[in-house]
Amino acid sequence: MTQDYIHQNLGQDIQSISGTYTPQKELVLEYDGKRVLCVIGMAVVDTACCGSGSFRYATIPGYVVTWKDRQNESGLAVSQVESIENERARQSVEKILRETENINNFNFL
Repeated sequence: MTQDYIHQNLGQDIQSISGTYTPQKELVLEYDGKRVLCVIGMAVVDTACCGSGSFRYATIPGYVVTWKDRQNESGLAVSQVESIENERARQSVEKILRETENINNFNFL
């Protein structure tokens, strides 16, 4: 399924219910002849009732269909991505990110 992905401002904290998360960098991985968009960031849990901590994360919006071809009403770049549904492909992307970015927390959109 193809969907819009709104690129966030890198290095800017985003408030969540349990703390903040900060997208730190975007990278595009070559995998199986396709480009995979990955967003690497840091999350800090400091307002949760059950404790605190921090961790690095990777959000994987999917395969790049179009790259920053327009802007939304807030001026943020918008790309089109296709969700990665194949479990083997997901595992392969996770393995690459574990080895290259030392990430253990993954979120596929």
